[in-house]
Amino acid sequence: MAPPLLNLDGIRLTFGGTPLLDGAELTASAGDKIALVGRNGSGKSTLLKIAAGLIEPQDGEVFRQPSATVRYLPQMPDMDGFANVRAYVEAGLGPADDPYRATYLMEHLGLTGTESPNDLSGGEARRAALARVMAPEPDILLLDEPTNHLDLSVIEWLEEELVRTSSALIVISHDRRFLERVSRATVWLDRGQTRRLDKGFGHFEEWRDQMLEEEEREQHKLGRQIVREEHWLRYGVTARRKRNMRRLGELQTMRQRFRGHRGAEGSATMVASDAAESGKLVIEAKNIEKSFGDLTVVKGFSTRIQRGDRVGLVGPNGAGKTTLLKMLIGEMKPDTGSVRLGTNLEIATLDQKRESVDPAETLAQYLTDGRGENLVINGEQRHVVSYMKDFLFKPEQARTPVRELSGGERARLLLARVLARPANLLVLDEPTNDLDMETLELLQELVAGFAGTVILVSHDRDFLDRTVTSIIAPDGGGRWIEYAGGYSDMLAQRGGTRLDDRKARTKTEAGDTPAAGKSEAAAPKGPAKKLSFKQKFALESLPKKIEAVTASISRLENNIADPAYYERDPASFQKTIAALDKERATLAALEEEWLELEMLREEMEG
Repeated sequence: MAPPLLNLDGIRLTFGGTPLLDGAELTASAGDKIALVGRNGSGKSTLLKIAAGLIEPQDGEVFRQPSATVRYLPQMPDMDGFANVRAYVEAGLGPADDPYRATYLMEHLGLTGTESPNDLSGGEARRAALARVMAPEPDILLLDEPTNHLDLSVIEWLEEELVRTSSALIVISHDRRFLERVSRATVWLDRGQTRRLDKGFGHFEEWRDQMLEEEEREQHKLGRQIVREEHWLRYGVTARRKRNMRRLGELQTMRQRFRGHRGAEGSATMVASDAAESGKLVIEAKNIEKSFGDLTVVKGFSTRIQRGDRVGLVGPNGAGKTTLLKMLIGEMKPDTGSVRLGTNLEIATLDQKRESVDPAETLAQYLTDGRGENLVINGEQRHVVSYMKDFLFKPEQARTPVRELSGGERARLLLARVLARPANLLVLDEPTNDLDMETLELLQELVAGFAGTVILVSHDRDFLDRTVTSIIAPDGGGRWIEYAGGYSDMLAQRGGTRLDDRKARTKTEAGDTPAAGKSEAAAPKGPAKKLSFKQKFALESLPKKIEAVTASISRLENNIADPAYYERDPASFQKTIAALDKERATLAALEEEWLELEMLREEMEG
């Protein structure tokens, strides 16, 4: 049998008191597809960095086959010093690697390669980093949260690529459906130690529960055995002295094992604060439309949302999900059509951008709005520290500034605040970001059992299947269609057709403000021997439009280059950033339209 490509044995690492890794093991052979799972803060990312050679353990052995190539995808890629995305991606290639592979990956990930690293959104930076680590087709591919900030179409494409790859794969992800598709083995990191299941993630949760039940039984048996030995110690020490000393030593060892046992971490307790019941009709939208310039984001959409409904919004980034959501809850007016909100609505909102958090505030101040030490949950007054414990925060964290929290802790804090507000309509924009699987399970139960109404935006297909009663999805040209059931039901009703063609659309990550679309001039209806009048006019006028947008971008970039601008006027600075993102998206769409028309003209003339 061939030796493994990677073997970590007896890995130990301690930060402070409790060991983070305490004898952890990880082995990967050619063709392995391993899901590395565990609670937030359990040390998964640290173990992956040790595998990549970025961190040295305090103890244990690390073996990598000398000839094996290793590529590691960090959660936060460093792109400093690269002129553009192509330079960053191609820097990951070896001398014998095919540069076309980099072009292929960038194309499928919605990147041209000309983007400046300084101007990339979180999703674009993640796609560039994926292209960089996948392009060399390494022997070992280590991926830390590869689906973060990606929309559904890219996630589904990535699944297919990873299933096909010959690389040994170790992946950390909180996306259940993604792990089920790509993994063939599961390594569970729990309380510093690892256990391996030679089956994919789909079998993990049942196996984990069996392991925890067995552990609890063994701990109970150990406790009973200690009681028996202590009884012997008190009443039965009459046999040979040598045997007595040995038995006494065994009792001391059992006591140490019992006292030193690290129990499994508790689960968060999520209960939404109830408000008075809303009217039966919660939201009624009739023929609403919304456009940004020439692009129609929502066209002729109508829906009735009633009390108890749980509605999911899905679609690619830039399709207009957040725009539609804001219109439905009355935060944005449609250009035409009407939205009527029901009676007695109490709305609690979890915003995707999480902009409401002041990083200097302590956890206690954030949860109570700075109004003392108590808050009211379902009519019951509770101390803030007691409420924090429901969400797995320690009492000493009450005075911790929000900026000190990890991504998972911040996600739990935001949920704690939203659920503390009395509500009969929950509006959740990407609520699953950064949640570990155990907390995600509780959120699923809360959403599925919520007595009021829920509207949520999510890219997590498993979460949608477990929670929502209907899905609203884009159908092109600003049209949106509502489907009964969850995400899988929607796909079945669409005949398996996915939400969009990745290659055909222009991608943007600028919030949910859509990029300018292609004009009708760039989409001929059938074969033609020459350009139509509209196409000729567009081909002639587009360079001037591109020049004007380029000049606008230059002006906006000069404005934000002033280091004192943000301190002088933060609100204006944010507006300038938003305008800059919109102009860049518009420029990309105009350039693509011009290129398609120019290629069409050359084809006809040729």
